[in-house]
Amino acid sequence: MSSTHYVALPDSSRVPLSGARVIGPAHPQTQLTVTVYLRRDPDAQARPDVYELALQAPTRRTLPSDDQYAATHRWLDTDLKAVEAFAAEHNLKVENPNPPARSIQLTGTTRDVADAFQVTLARYRYQDANGNPRSYRGREGQIYVPAELDGIVTGVFGLDDRPIGSRLLIRRAADTVPVAHAAPTIRPGAFLPPQLQAPYAYPTGTDGNGQCIAVLAFNGETPPGVPSGGYSLDALRNYFVNVLHQDMPEITNVVVPGVGTPGNEPGQDTDFETADTTGEIMLDLAVVGALAPKAKIVVYFTTFTEQGWVDVITRIVNDTENRPGVVSISYGNPEATPGGRWTIGAMKRVDAAFASAAEKNISICCASGDDGSRDQADDERAHADFPASSPHVLGIGGTSLVVDNGQVVSEICWDDGPGSRTGGGISKVFPVPPYQADAHVPPSVNPPHARGRGVPDVSALADPQTGVVIPSADGVHFNQIGGTSAAAPMWSALLARVNQGLPGSAQVGFLNPLLYAKFATGVLRDITRGSNGAYASGPDWDPCTGLGSPGGQKLLNGLKAL
Repeated sequence: MSSTHYVALPDSSRVPLSGARVIGPAHPQTQLTVTVYLRRDPDAQARPDVYELALQAPTRRTLPSDDQYAATHRWLDTDLKAVEAFAAEHNLKVENPNPPARSIQLTGTTRDVADAFQVTLARYRYQDANGNPRSYRGREGQIYVPAELDGIVTGVFGLDDRPIGSRLLIRRAADTVPVAHAAPTIRPGAFLPPQLQAPYAYPTGTDGNGQCIAVLAFNGETPPGVPSGGYSLDALRNYFVNVLHQDMPEITNVVVPGVGTPGNEPGQDTDFETADTTGEIMLDLAVVGALAPKAKIVVYFTTFTEQGWVDVITRIVNDTENRPGVVSISYGNPEATPGGRWTIGAMKRVDAAFASAAEKNISICCASGDDGSRDQADDERAHADFPASSPHVLGIGGTSLVVDNGQVVSEICWDDGPGSRTGGGISKVFPVPPYQADAHVPPSVNPPHARGRGVPDVSALADPQTGVVIPSADGVHFNQIGGTSAAAPMWSALLARVNQGLPGSAQVGFLNPLLYAKFATGVLRDITRGSNGAYASGPDWDPCTGLGSPGGQKLLNGLKAL
């Protein structure tokens, strides 16, 4: 590749995290792996319109075979060869080619990778939300590629490894209960997950049998040798068998290659102020396993980076071994903001993977945030949380639930005040999707009051004061947990059970278009009281609880009747 003329990669611009400062250059000889995404073959068969596909009854959808999907999403061999030649020029090794995902990984020294993409890599130091010192390898400005690769390379991820994906869970204050091999003490108003089956009408006669649920697990923030997040199989087994009196669910791990995750490394989840994600992972598995006990659960381990996000979603969509039908995501950050975490390019790449999931009839359930309309930003603006703001996912908001003998006494928008209230709002990145055209989505409260994708779509229990009781990784304590990362696995388990109840091998898939068109009323429990700061709950859809909380049996019946 002889040209020395470089062009900027669209949507790749970066600025430092708010409050971060440079403390020195990145070590030039450290090995660095980046993931490069290529364009789709311009002559490949057109992709289906996922909005039209999703409006069809699940039992009538025609889905692509693996070969058909691969042919539709293929890359050009000449494009791949051009990138391989570019890599050879810069002493970079080509690894893990993935034709359906159109991705390859390039590995070399930090100096060679930085030179290849015309960026300056440095170490930055900042303080996290708890005042703990953190650092990351970062860059400023745009990524550049040779003119010959302009339009061929669509994304480069892994140069900047700032953490992306805050855990969206909140523990009830002052509260771990020491009980070994016995039922924990349940405070009035709290729940063991199976107790939600009655108020949320999980379909009778279903248990998730034959279904596969993917659970995203992020770790890798802590120094080498320090556990950074995972789950304890023994603690979960004690919980399911001795506390819930049900079988231990099948759990399988998948570690995404090349992104630096250590895989399953459970740490201490009694201290929720650290970067350890064990509490989040334990929550997701406890809720999914309790509410869909016969489903196969696959835990996909990745890192808290743009590269980790893009690569794990792409891996799930193209996993022809496990073939998950539902994906549960309990992490997120405010959409692209000055000094923020996401670049527009990474958000678009992740959203494109979600659209590919819709083509394969995979449901994506995303927590919408735990800090109300502020969403942990400090600019006095309202923010939607990504990835819940993607138009191709089911965004999950939070409620406060009161139940008596399995019957709902009240359910309102979760709002315990700043720092403990449901996320929701209006996207400033994604336009109003077709399925929300008649949902009366309001303009953003931020000037210039533009319209965009409204979040969330639905809701479920998230208030830690009426939360779910789950095991600690130490096996002898139990935690009462809330947050929309409790609500997301509730919906994931529900959709797996709905899938089981559908005829044949039909799956719900991308639910939003049918949900808004056919089940906006009369199926879910409309939540009309409360607010999340800038937005208020009300009749029908709202930017706090969406269309409402689960009515599982009615949803299954409605889908079967289409």
